Amino acid sequence: MECKFALLAFSCLLLQQCVAYNVEDSTTLEVPKLNKSTSYCNVFQGSWVYDDAYNPYYNSSTCSSLIKEFDCLSNGRPDQHYLKYKWKPSDCDLPRFDGQDFVTRFTGKKIMFVGDSLSLDQWQSLTCMLQTALPHSTHKFTVKHGLSIFTIMEYNISVMMYRTPYFVDVVSEKIGRVLKLDSIKNGNAWKGMDVIIFNSWHWWVHKGSTSQGWDYIQKGKKIYKDMDRLTAYKYGLTTWSKWVNSYAKNSQVFFQGISPTHYRSQEWNTSTGNCKGETTPISGSTYPTGLPEPVGVVKEILSSMSTKVTLLDITTLSQLRKDGHPSIYGLDGNQGNDCSHWCLPGVPDTWNELLSALLVSQPKKRLLFNQL
Repeated sequence: MECKFALLAFSCLLLQQCVAYNVEDSTTLEVPKLNKSTSYCNVFQGSWVYDDAYNPYYNSSTCSSLIKEFDCLSNGRPDQHYLKYKWKPSDCDLPRFDGQDFVTRFTGKKIMFVGDSLSLDQWQSLTCMLQTALPHSTHKFTVKHGLSIFTIMEYNISVMMYRTPYFVDVVSEKIGRVLKLDSIKNGNAWKGMDVIIFNSWHWWVHKGSTSQGWDYIQKGKKIYKDMDRLTAYKYGLTTWSKWVNSYAKNSQVFFQGISPTHYRSQEWNTSTGNCKGETTPISGSTYPTGLPEPVGVVKEILSSMSTKVTLLDITTLSQLRKDGHPSIYGLDGNQGNDCSHWCLPGVPDTWNELLSALLVSQPKKRLLFNQL
């Protein structure tokens, strides 16, 4: 009961603010701080606070579906302090996720994550949070046509994952794999969702035959061997935005902010290294090198759209968590060095706390926030 009252109070703050894009004027809504003259709270501005009493929502023993690549503890990570940090907005408290309340509110609904392996990270997190919150409910996992579906049978709620790193299509042709920046036939699988959380960027910058997902790029009738990746990303997001404007008008649409990497420790100190061996977050509320370039592209595209899309602005809070990656405790365990994805339990649980809080704060089908 106390948790529900906390969510209700928190919702009152969120209904007056959000990093969102308005249907009527297509402008970014700024978020004032909570102070004597206003009751607004920017939930994405804050810092990570150590709390020895703070416990993660799940572990591999309570979430049987947790994949090995994200299960850092089972892969031998020796430190556990990273599990004791919680996100503290500067001017309010973020309530803990209430799985029972979540499934009650979304009974009969379809929730879909659409994107790359960072979307998989967040989808895995949410399914684990729900499994652990409802241990006596019947859970079902199915995979159909590349779509992973987690269903809680008693509530007829489905949480889905559609894997597509670019949104736009990659088509095999005689010359090889062609990334078609103007084509988005993938979108047929996203129609009819109640909630959609999109994410794309991570794989746009990959190069080389083993990690680049295409051989050529097509824009209009022209074929390119390569182009500036940020430019290609903007073209791809423009095509995506047209799909959302046409087919997602009745859905609650979110865009997961750019998830950062920590391969260059020079960004937070003067040493040479990466996320390997990091055990504590960066203190404070800002990252030394600022925001990555694609953040500007995302905000530009979202501000031009006629359909409301809420930016789940997790970039800065995730930048501060140099300690949150699998590092050598991901992949096959003690192989490679993953400073891109996130340990589970871990940072994506906070993304889902924020997502849940924003969803709970919305009494209507689409988000409506005061213009500030």
